[in-house]
Amino acid sequence: MSYVMLIVEPNGQRRERSQAEGEDLYRQMTDYAMKLKEQQLLVAVNSLREAAVRVNVRNGKSNVIDGPFTEARELVGGFFLLNVTSREEALRIARECPAAHWATVEVRETGPCYE
Repeated sequence: MSYVMLIVEPNGQRRERSQAEGEDLYRQMTDYAMKLKEQQLLVAVNSLREAAVRVNVRNGKSNVIDGPFTEARELVGGFFLLNVTSREEALRIARECPAAHWATVEVRETGPCYE
């Protein structure tokens, strides 16, 4: 079973950290990712930068909006794609994630939109 863990951070939180604090948290996350990789539970992982672009197409017209988005209260700061045997295992891994101490770890099963 595949699950994705989204790291959902409060908007602006990264700018409030010192350089040393940011580097320490990043090290914690990379160490955690290596641990999951060694256990063969990690398919992919990456951090996401704050800047974003939204794209939609309505009535044949494309609309592109550059971020940051003022209405956003949260930032998806990264993701872990897991290959696990159950939802419970995915939740266990999310509870152990260092980011759970300063952000929210959202767990979603992957799969088709319609079945």
